[in-house]
Amino acid sequence: MPKSLVLGNGNILIGLDKFAQVNELYYPHVGLENQMGGFDLHRVGVYVDGQFSWLNDGSWEIKIDYLSQTLVGDISATNHNLNIRLEFNDFVYNETDIFLRQVKIYNLDEKERFFKIFFNQQFQIYESFRGDTGYFDPIKHVLVHYKGRRVFLINLVSQYSAFDDFSIGNFNSSGKEGTFKDAEDGLLSKNPIEHGLVDSVIAISFKLNPLESDSCYYWIACGRSIDDAQRLNEYVLDKTPQHLLRTTGDFWKAWVNKQQFNFYDLDSKITDLFKKSLFIIRTHVDNQGAIIASGDSDMLQHGKDNYSYMWPRDASLVALALDKVGDNEIARRFFEVCNEVITEGGYFMHKYRADKSLGSSWHAWIHNGQPQLPIQEDEIALAIIALKQHFDIDKDLEFIESIYNSFIKKAIDFMISYRDEKTHLPKPTYDLWEEKLGIHTFTVAAVYGALIAASDFASLLGKVDACKLYKEVASEIKSALMKYLYDGERGYFYKLVYFNGDDVMVDKTIDISSSYGVFKFGVLDIEDEDLAKSFSVTESALTVPGNVGGIVRYEQDYYYKVDPEGIGNPWFITTLWLAQYNIAKAKNKEELKKPYQRLLWVVDHALSSGVLSEQMNPFTGEHVSAGPLTWSHSEFVNTVLLYIEKLANLEKS
Repeated sequence: MPKSLVLGNGNILIGLDKFAQVNELYYPHVGLENQMGGFDLHRVGVYVDGQFSWLNDGSWEIKIDYLSQTLVGDISATNHNLNIRLEFNDFVYNETDIFLRQVKIYNLDEKERFFKIFFNQQFQIYESFRGDTGYFDPIKHVLVHYKGRRVFLINLVSQYSAFDDFSIGNFNSSGKEGTFKDAEDGLLSKNPIEHGLVDSVIAISFKLNPLESDSCYYWIACGRSIDDAQRLNEYVLDKTPQHLLRTTGDFWKAWVNKQQFNFYDLDSKITDLFKKSLFIIRTHVDNQGAIIASGDSDMLQHGKDNYSYMWPRDASLVALALDKVGDNEIARRFFEVCNEVITEGGYFMHKYRADKSLGSSWHAWIHNGQPQLPIQEDEIALAIIALKQHFDIDKDLEFIESIYNSFIKKAIDFMISYRDEKTHLPKPTYDLWEEKLGIHTFTVAAVYGALIAASDFASLLGKVDACKLYKEVASEIKSALMKYLYDGERGYFYKLVYFNGDDVMVDKTIDISSSYGVFKFGVLDIEDEDLAKSFSVTESALTVPGNVGGIVRYEQDYYYKVDPEGIGNPWFITTLWLAQYNIAKAKNKEELKKPYQRLLWVVDHALSSGVLSEQMNPFTGEHVSAGPLTWSHSEFVNTVLLYIEKLANLEKS
């Protein structure tokens, strides 16, 4: 189940589900160490008139969004049976590692009533199910969960009082479902300490007059020691939660509006999703430079791993988007990570954890009995291409010079050497979809684009011979791509080829990445007839029939496939790729109508909070696979920017 809301500050990443429950808490890195294990929940419940209800019991009408132009949650939960409404404003403080929830409680009844609101915490600290401790501190009047250098302090106050009930126990172990069950009679046992797999519940009481409301404030202070967490708790009490809420909202409003874009006559729904996308992307950027694909760990329930890694490809595309909106410092930190993790051989491995260590992989080091690099060459190529755009924006030549030999030259030397002597094509690597080994059109095009970018860098730094060499190799690769990977008869680019001695295997599957790569990385001019034919064939073959629509990745895409008889699920990324091509081709405003409709299509299929997942159910539009996916959001941002740039150019002409 994709997340409905994400919050963060570069050290913490919080994910909330559709019931307004926290079920992701990454700390101290974005995407690394999910302190809830990927399976647990922080529940919220209410006791009133002798009845108890958790927000996930099916009796609540819940609406989830962000406060306008901020990275602050705006959630409404109404229970008509209990005549109560809860309104949440949730945020991670931008200056320190604190997650806060302001909860306003409305008595919708015409009589005075007593309410009690409960917050349940379930932790698996260090993603381990043993050795945690939770205890009540009667001096500070807080709950503390800890293990080693990870501490989570929980507090709950109203305007007039502190929390008045609590308990600590075990969950999912020793036959115990969880301490949250203790809350369902409205009273907690006040057990003061427990160890093992620990959960806790904290509660506060209210008396509300007819149609009256009141507020409480709940927070988790995250630290590497108990003293650190206690200092953060005192900070909240001193500054007040209301002050932190106001200043956090102000900060994010300033951040998202620092570039005063002219959005022309774009529908406000598009500009709203544009800004939400920037917030969602930013939550997935670690302060040490890594950019992860998604913090959604629900995939663990269906497979062997999740998306909480940095793929250099995805991260490069996110860096492209952030650079364009003026967040050049984040992009620079990412390129510093690239410079640090590139191997001596000049390539990236499959993916990385947020602390820059190597991530899990299924790419083998051997193929048909022969050694095989377990890499996706498009990842290193895209990083070089993104770096060129970064320089074009911030013009910091000293930075480029500082990483030229250690990163740029090292990567380009690898790409030049890792080619077949006979065909001049890159040797086989895994594709951008991480599924097949071969020589893929998208990868070949990306390598071409990287060589052109590197030739520009070499020229800037006065490296004449290198500049000439890079252009010559790029020309060879372009010629080889057109010779081996283009079907002139059918008018489209192959997915891949594979050479085994004199035998040639051609995968003729229509894959949108093939046409897109040739277009995006400048292999062919936008007016080239072969490119136009290829996109025409691709759009016709990969458009999803029916009301949902959209574009699949390739013919008979099996990944999370919903309809066994269909061509696959529509992806936000691939649908936006087609929009980008249409924008580039447009010669007048009339020709921009089609990509404009694709932007509206994305808006219409986003969650109410703006979250974009990876793909959708082709019948219902329900989000499928990881959500949010930073790649989806970055492609939306890039497409909107391309659209308004084209509008500006058309107005000038």
